Amino acid sequence: MSHSKKASIFNKDIERTTWHDETLWFVRQKRDKMAYVIPEFQQLRDLASQIKEHTLSQLDEYLLEFERNALKNGVHVHWAADAKEHNEIVLKILKKHKAKKIVKSKSMLTEECHLNPFLQQHAIKVVDTDLGERIIQLRDEAPSHIVLPAIHLKKEDVGETFHQHLNTPKGEKDPQRLTEAARQHLREKFVQADAALTGVNFAIAETGSVVVCTNEGNADLGVNLAKVHIACMGFEKIIPRFNDLSVFTRLLARSATGQPITTYTSHFTKPRPGAEMHVVIVDNGRTQQLGREDFYNSLKCIRCGACMNTCPVYRRSGGHSYNFTVPGPIGSILSPNLDLKKHSSLPFASTLCGSCTEVCPVKIDIHVQLYKWRQQIGESNALPMSKKLSMKVMSKVLASSKLFSFSGKMGRTMIKWLPYSMTHNKSVNPWAKARELPEVPEHSFREWYKQNK
Repeated sequence: MSHSKKASIFNKDIERTTWHDETLWFVRQKRDKMAYVIPEFQQLRDLASQIKEHTLSQLDEYLLEFERNALKNGVHVHWAADAKEHNEIVLKILKKHKAKKIVKSKSMLTEECHLNPFLQQHAIKVVDTDLGERIIQLRDEAPSHIVLPAIHLKKEDVGETFHQHLNTPKGEKDPQRLTEAARQHLREKFVQADAALTGVNFAIAETGSVVVCTNEGNADLGVNLAKVHIACMGFEKIIPRFNDLSVFTRLLARSATGQPITTYTSHFTKPRPGAEMHVVIVDNGRTQQLGREDFYNSLKCIRCGACMNTCPVYRRSGGHSYNFTVPGPIGSILSPNLDLKKHSSLPFASTLCGSCTEVCPVKIDIHVQLYKWRQQIGESNALPMSKKLSMKVMSKVLASSKLFSFSGKMGRTMIKWLPYSMTHNKSVNPWAKARELPEVPEHSFREWYKQNK
């Protein structure tokens, strides 16, 4: 199903759509207020972009440096070419330790690799411990946002979910009581877990450490209670030096949620005595994206979600309409790299207003890349037939001044004389669902100019 069709389903609930839009714009405003508290914010963005540019240009060297230092620290390092290999490596580690229950903090990579259903097929119980992730796991849904995974839900939805699965009172919607119920439920899971799995926000080549940022402390609790820690990362998470980290930590939370810094910024360098630590470094299409001259710098992304919070299309269509692990503008750049045909509608799910580029903390030219993907999709014959034919007709009209003038005259005449039921028919003119057509001018500008010089 295309993005527009899925978005139309989300838009049927007008109240929810409006609330979703306003909530995310509120987060965007928080970002703006917090960003400009520090005068050097734009310089930090420049520096972060330059560090990432440098890292991507010497990625092989920094990944190998990270591996050497991690091995010195007693960490096991694994390399996975794709999602299948990543899942098999994780399963092998868990089987070695006879682990049947694992607690997982937020990890978009494992969502990308569909790790949860894979492990469940092998009789391993996975519990997501981030509150938003746990809510959608109980509902058997995918995240709709990379930072705020349950942003599409209201407190009444959460109350109903917790009533079904955690036996909270029916109709309970007080956020504090619902959070307390989740806390009591998850504490038991932490204590029972055989292994802990985390994502990685940053991996430092100089020290062989991985850094995990959370607001709930769930990653720390899981890692420090379980005897096995598995950290899964896409290879673009690497940064060269420990000193570089401060640039990104000053940008990440400000861009994501309008906080000065995440509540917990945890460094994992070596396993504690009697425990094991594993890092799984994953490609899964990233090498291919790195080789694309027009799109490689999308790998600078630090997964803050700022582009989603500002995007007028994402805010009004919901994350599930993108049908990809990473939704929104950045997801619309990353997804065609993996499956151009399946995700061919996503680069068109944008107004190209440039707001996403404006807020990106590492200065990815998101709207430019969306436009370039559109060109590539057209050249590769991946457009639906209806769009392909309409584009061909439009190109002929726009290429001929006579045809353009004639079409304008015909259009002005038809709009003027056709009945309202035809000009505002939703199937013929979706634009008119929420808008009135402008008043029809008597002449085109070209006609006016000929008369008035």
